Amino acid sequence: MNPNLSQYEHKAHYYETDQMGIIHHSNYIRWFEESRTNLLDSIGFGYDQMEEAGIIIPVLGIACEYKSMVRYNQTVYILPVIESFNGIKMTISYQITDKDSRELRAIGKSDHCFLNSNYRPVSLKKVNKTIYDLFEGLIGKEIEIH
Repeated sequence: MNPNLSQYEHKAHYYETDQMGIIHHSNYIRWFEESRTNLLDSIGFGYDQMEEAGIIIPVLGIACEYKSMVRYNQTVYILPVIESFNGIKMTISYQITDKDSRELRAIGKSDHCFLNSNYRPVSLKKVNKTIYDLFEGLIGKEIEIH
């Protein structure tokens, strides 16, 4: 399978702003999740397919470093990259950039593990080699901004 990867685009909504008129810091974490969901969908292993296969991917940890502000109505690209993957755990990094200026807005990462429907750790290499190979092929693969 050759997935069609592309940047995830998000237009900042008014409800995401804080009293200072900038995007509230908690929304960046949501944007990471949106881009991660988009990435999983684009490789053919979205949350719905994952759950049908009896696999869940909980977040073990998440971090975000803010570089510059995003304001209402601005559009950003969120670029997820699978930094590490061993079939049991995975780390995804994120880069948020302004669509127009390409200025860096934030960077972050999220750590995940793979569990079965009984919430027990699983090795994708053992339970779903096709998906394992798919993720392994994406390690470090950066998405180009168009």
